[in-house]
Amino acid sequence: MTKKMKILFASAEVTPFSKVGGLADVVGELPLYLEKEDCEIAIFTPLYGSIDENKWGIEELENSALHMNMGQTKHIFKLKKCQHPLNKNVTVFFIDNPKYFSCFNCVYPQWIDDVYEIQRYVAFSLATLEYAKLLNFKPDVIHANDWHTAMLPVYIKSNYKFDEFYKNTKTVFSIHNLAYQGSCDKSIIDFANMRWDEVYKDNCLEHYGRVNWIKGAIYCTDKILTVSKRYAGEILGGEFGEGMDYTLRGQAHKIKGILNGTKYDKKVFDINEKPKLKAEIQKLFGLEENPDRPLIAMISRLVYQKGLDLIDVAKWGMMEQPADFIFLGTGEFGYERMLIWSSNNSKNMRAWIDFKADLSDKIYKASDMFLMPSLFEPCGISQMIALKYASIPIVRAVGGLDDTIIAYPNQNANGFKFLGYDAQSMLNEIKNAIWTYYDRKEDWKLLMQNALNSRFTWEQSAKEYKQVYEEITNK
Repeated sequence: MTKKMKILFASAEVTPFSKVGGLADVVGELPLYLEKEDCEIAIFTPLYGSIDENKWGIEELENSALHMNMGQTKHIFKLKKCQHPLNKNVTVFFIDNPKYFSCFNCVYPQWIDDVYEIQRYVAFSLATLEYAKLLNFKPDVIHANDWHTAMLPVYIKSNYKFDEFYKNTKTVFSIHNLAYQGSCDKSIIDFANMRWDEVYKDNCLEHYGRVNWIKGAIYCTDKILTVSKRYAGEILGGEFGEGMDYTLRGQAHKIKGILNGTKYDKKVFDINEKPKLKAEIQKLFGLEENPDRPLIAMISRLVYQKGLDLIDVAKWGMMEQPADFIFLGTGEFGYERMLIWSSNNSKNMRAWIDFKADLSDKIYKASDMFLMPSLFEPCGISQMIALKYASIPIVRAVGGLDDTIIAYPNQNANGFKFLGYDAQSMLNEIKNAIWTYYDRKEDWKLLMQNALNSRFTWEQSAKEYKQVYEEITNK
């Protein structure tokens, strides 16, 4: 019998327990499919105060107290676990610490000290490595994700390089969003119990007189993954490299892009349901109930990355279109106010400043088009969900959006794309989509059918991840 490959995933957020962005979806879903590829999976994540332990059946392990000195303070951790609700063969471990995690009723609290924020995840990463030893879960691969766990490859190459337990362990580092790098004051090295001479150097953590955890992971990991093929190339240039492009070009041989997947229902969405669902959403948002008028949706975090500044500039032109626009999400105060103002001062723009999963699902199914004018988009999951429900994406041709959307009028088109990051380019493509909806009925039917036929599955992604794991462990 072939020995199962042991994979340890570490992440700041994991759906369905904690979620802020797409990172949670990847770490909450990909391991379930890797388990089916004959991998033994352990997922480690912090136990935030917002996680309902009773709901998920999270229980503390016996004698789990872990005492660690970090900096000048002794820290006590506890370990809890449950089986993943969608695959009982995948165990999720929660690291509990009242100073760093359970004291907050959210994943990323606002207005906290930057050093403290970094300390939270340094402590989590070190505790993860110690708990894996106590559990005797000897990983073939540690899969770290974004800056919150970028410490793990650095620890494996420094503090644990002579540790017998980890001597054959390889590391993979996934970049879900390069904009956040874990940059902080170099004093964090003492808190992390690391040796300055080993880690504070140009080919590790040192970055313009500060510590940069992403940089450390780039140098120390065995493989760098991004969540789309296009983004793997984009980060090597100045526009999307976030000041790390020079470092990444030097490690380009390690970089590979693997497109995220999404879950698909067993039954394909029935497009004949769309008019009824559209009427419900039009009524809910105070719009005129008209099955023939296109409904354009945007469900997103309301932040600069997602192209909200383009919406701000183009709102006057959008108000003049023979279509309705609905927005769902929360985020930066200025963008929330802008959408509320537009909602109150137009006949065809409506905003719901909140996030409700059930409402989000209804909007995807009811809408005719889905808007994603992102400044950058490492992968994007929303366009994949929109395609499942024949809501035709209108996207900027960047990152995963460019990898997944084929632009009209191609015969295989499943959406619309614009290239320039400016309001007029976006508005022109919105107009193009609206015109096609009204005047090219047969083309629109084909677009909807192509959308339903577009499938980006986790099964395919899992096979590619497994291949990467095998490549680095067989070296």
